[in-house]
Amino acid sequence: MPRRYINQLGEHESVDQVFLVSDKQLRTNRNGNLYLQLRLSDRSGSLTAMLWNASDQVYGSFDTGEYVRVQATTQFYNGALQMIAQRLERVDATTVDESEFQTLASTDIDQLATRLAETLRSIRNFHLRCLAECFLIDEPFMEKFLRAPAGIKNHHAYHGGLVEHVNSLMAVCRAVAPLYPNLDGDLLLLGAFLHDVGKVHELTYDRELGYSDEGQLIGHLVIAVEMLEQKIAECQSLSNEPFPAQLKLLLKHMILSHHGEYEFGSPKLPMTPEAVALHYLDNLDAKLQLFGTLIEGDANTESNWTPFQPTLGRKLFKGAATDRTAEEP
Repeated sequence: MPRRYINQLGEHESVDQVFLVSDKQLRTNRNGNLYLQLRLSDRSGSLTAMLWNASDQVYGSFDTGEYVRVQATTQFYNGALQMIAQRLERVDATTVDESEFQTLASTDIDQLATRLAETLRSIRNFHLRCLAECFLIDEPFMEKFLRAPAGIKNHHAYHGGLVEHVNSLMAVCRAVAPLYPNLDGDLLLLGAFLHDVGKVHELTYDRELGYSDEGQLIGHLVIAVEMLEQKIAECQSLSNEPFPAQLKLLLKHMILSHHGEYEFGSPKLPMTPEAVALHYLDNLDAKLQLFGTLIEGDANTESNWTPFQPTLGRKLFKGAATDRTAEEP
């Protein structure tokens, strides 16, 4: 029987198939009985699964990042689809087709890598192009960059999400920069590449997504500035020329201010045209990708609206049912 992905499931369906465990928690209900709450994933998305009357033995029989066969039924709870499991069983990863759990195929990643290199090598400023090249020729770095997500819960939260986000952001930057004569297009383009580069070390993504110790203790903004310093030193050695101090300062500011507001974890507010453009364009790409994911992944096809999204503080309008099903004449 062909696999039914999470975004294809509806209410009151019987499910018997394999999922990736993204998170698991053993909890106690009001009566003191144990139950297991899971976050299960495949390449189309994720949902919550509950196993009532659980035990320490069941909880310890598999780990986060492993695959489990789940026998369950689906239901809506607070507007979101979830599964009530009757049985869970760990599955050997060697028996699983991992393409069923990867949002982006390897061919997609290869195309994104090619487009990334072409865009960065089109930069006209010699120093910025040399700096970009030092990242591109660093094979261990590029291997991690091409596998990394851009987040673990919100936008582009899947393997390859970071390079997809950066490519989209750079394309928007190239379109916007010519409209504003006071913008340095080359500086904005490299800032778009560098702004989240620290996530290759902040996040863990061998299989499940999470945070590294370095990510928890330092965060990707500081990590990115440290990486920038290292690559500038390599750039100076490669070119046999000093890297302009002012250019380095502007790049650091773009990294440290791209979250835009103190309340969003930004240590500095954007104070240059390139920094403010980067903040708003980065937020645009992240929000539109997140909106698309939430709308497309909403299993409740009977409603024109998604459930309330706590991270966004709103519901999302999916369009009237007639609009979604209408075909062009």
